Amino acid sequence: MASGSAPIVVVHGEALREVPPELAVFSVTVSASDRDKTAVVTRLTRRASEVSELLDRFSTSIERRETTGVQVNPDFNRRGERAQRYSGTVTTTVTVSDFDPLGELLAQLASGEHTAVAGPWWQLRPGGRPGAEVRREAVTDALERAHEYADAVGARVDRIVEIADAEAGGGGHPMMMRAASFEMADEGFTLFPQAQTVSARVRLTVTITEPSVLGSDPAVS
Repeated sequence: MASGSAPIVVVHGEALREVPPELAVFSVTVSASDRDKTAVVTRLTRRASEVSELLDRFSTSIERRETTGVQVNPDFNRRGERAQRYSGTVTTTVTVSDFDPLGELLAQLASGEHTAVAGPWWQLRPGGRPGAEVRREAVTDALERAHEYADAVGARVDRIVEIADAEAGGGGHPMMMRAASFEMADEGFTLFPQAQTVSARVRLTVTITEPSVLGSDPAVS
C-alpha cells in the first residue's frame, strides 16, 4: 500500500437464524374429461366456481389468490389422427397469512369432486423484518472480527470504508420454501409449519490506527 495511507482490514460477517413462516402457499386444481368438449368446459367452469365460493368463505385468512393455469386439450388416438376425448384443468394458487383455518380449508378443498391440492409451502415475506435483523447481526459479527484483527496488532478500528453483501457460504439462502408436514384430524388437516432459515453474509472494509506491534504499515485481511 502507498506510504502514509491508513492500514486496512477486510473481514466477512455471517449470521443465520430460524424463524416461523409468515405465509403459506398452496395450489388447487380442478379437472374434467369427456368426449364432448363443451361438456368439459362446462364442468371446469362449475368446479372452478365451487372452489372460488369455498375460498370466499375463508377470505379473511387469504392474502392473495391467482388463476395460474387454464388448459383444455384434445386427447388423440394412438395414431394421433383425431381426438377421442377432451380433458382440461383450472389451477388457482392461494397465499394465506392466517394459518389457524388453513387445515380446514385444505381438507374442504381436497374433498371436492375431481380436485387436487398441492402444498402448502411455507414462506417469509420478501424484504421482511427477519431478513433485516439477520443482516444487522451479520454486520455486528463483521465489526467484532475487525476489532479482533485490530487488537491483535495493537491497533483499533478507526473508520468504516465499505459494507457490502457477500455470497453466502455453503449455499445459504436468504429465504426458503418448505413443504408442509401434517396429519388428518376430524375437522381437517393438522398442520405443522416449518421454521424458515434466514442467512446473511457481508463484506466489511475498515481502516485501523497505526499498529504498535509491527515495524511497517500492514494490510490485514
